[in-house]
Amino acid sequence: MEFTFDLEKNKEQILEFKEFILEHKEMPGALIPVLQEAQVKFGYLPREIMALIAKGLEVPASKVFGVATYYSQFTFIPKGKHNISICLGTACYVKGAQDILEEFQNILGIKGGETTPDLQFSITDCRCVGDCSKAPVVVIDEDVYAKVKKSDVKDIIAKYSKEVENID
Repeated sequence: MEFTFDLEKNKEQILEFKEFILEHKEMPGALIPVLQEAQVKFGYLPREIMALIAKGLEVPASKVFGVATYYSQFTFIPKGKHNISICLGTACYVKGAQDILEEFQNILGIKGGETTPDLQFSITDCRCVGDCSKAPVVVIDEDVYAKVKKSDVKDIIAKYSKEVENID
């Protein structure tokens, strides 16, 4: 799925970011802090921003892309408003976490590591949330759901879908 970065909509953020690049341009090893700032400011690393970084730091675009793809902290996909983390650690997995992950994927129409086209939900699998007694565990934003069953998934998603509808 291709996400379009709206340059016009983000004009003010881009101007601020260009200033950040200029302030750090002469700093040794500036590329990583600049990429980190871009990720914080825009939520991910759009192609257009990586091109801006290359131009602003006067480095090849291939270097920017190479560094960004090397480190797992960087993402090229925008995160959804609500991040769904499904624990796939041993205790959760044994108690059905894989089925729960698949149910989230089926209902939302995305896979782990992806974001819904409306940018409302992202799915992330994780290895352990550190609360095995509550397995299987799902964390959405800061909310923890314990002993989740496959049949709970639709209602959990609905809670956040309503939240989204009420805000708009």
